[in-house]
Amino acid sequence: MKKFLLIIAVITVFIFITAFSLKAEGARSSYVQQPDTVYTVQEFKVDDCRYIPGYGKTYLGFKEAIGFKESQGRYRIVNTLGYLGKYQFGEATLITLRIHNLDYFLYSSNLQEKAFKANCSYNKWQLQNEIEKYVGSTINGIHITESGIIAAAHLAGAGSVKRFLRHNGKSKRIVDAYGTSIEQYFVKFADYDISFIKATKRPTL
Repeated sequence: MKKFLLIIAVITVFIFITAFSLKAEGARSSYVQQPDTVYTVQEFKVDDCRYIPGYGKTYLGFKEAIGFKESQGRYRIVNTLGYLGKYQFGEATLITLRIHNLDYFLYSSNLQEKAFKANCSYNKWQLQNEIEKYVGSTINGIHITESGIIAAAHLAGAGSVKRFLRHNGKSKRIVDAYGTSIEQYFVKFADYDISFIKATKRPTL
């Protein structure tokens, strides 16, 4: 009788442990399968993105500072104008970089990082003459640096940067839809070392 009761107890414990394990596994599976939230925002107002402790004035510091300014470093964000991801890319720029699947782009942090680097390379190619001519000069009290030029191009496009520089800062004031000016990007993202980024007409991802 005692042996029979012991067997029943062992079987009961085994069934309990198995049921608990299956429940836990199911909970984990449900969590993993839940889609990531896509946040819609207007813009993050960040007053000082010039220096990120720990990264210094390196390319890593440069891209993380811009990513924080654009989205507080969050990849799955779409703003009210449809700009996507950590670096707030527009559809036209993504098409230029040969990225056509916007949903995949939004959910791929790796692709977003590659796209940022590729876009820096492309903007360097577009602005190579301006970089050579204007880096080290001062316009409207703003010290012009290579990283400032590339950051301003990220905000407003290479054409706007060319107009600003060639007109000695006296062209029509260039701002984005939320009021951020091109001058702010020249100042906030100055003096980062992005020299290893090569100017390329057709950068690879």
